[in-house]
Amino acid sequence: MKFHRVEYPRYVPEAFRGLYTISQSLHGGKLGKEFVELIFLRVSQINGCGFCLDMHSTALRNAGVEGRKLDTLAGWRESRFFDGREGAALAWAEQLTTLPSGAPADATYEALKAHFDEHEIAELTMAVATINAWNRLGVGLQPELP
Repeated sequence: MKFHRVEYPRYVPEAFRGLYTISQSLHGGKLGKEFVELIFLRVSQINGCGFCLDMHSTALRNAGVEGRKLDTLAGWRESRFFDGREGAALAWAEQLTTLPSGAPADATYEALKAHFDEHEIAELTMAVATINAWNRLGVGLQPELP
């Protein structure tokens, strides 16, 4: 992999492996790989990380997710391709990603609890935190698209 700026895996290999291990753990968790990839893709859209957008949309397409669903992800509230569970998770992910606007609303958390148990909420929140870390590395240090 080439980088436009700093080749961070070379200089902080343990931290890189740690973040990668977290990502792999989340893919194997209770939420499932496809669901986590969907959250990763939406957060990457918000953060504008081209490398992550390419990676996660490719993974979802390879998993058989319908193109129209992926094409309407940025407008998921108006799209018929997302169910209530996905919508609750996407709303939570968006609010956690845009923290400068304040903590997620209680109503968003309550909607989340209607679809997820505490274990799943913990996994989802860790997934959002993890992809936000990857996005900052991708946007800041600019790895080249494969």
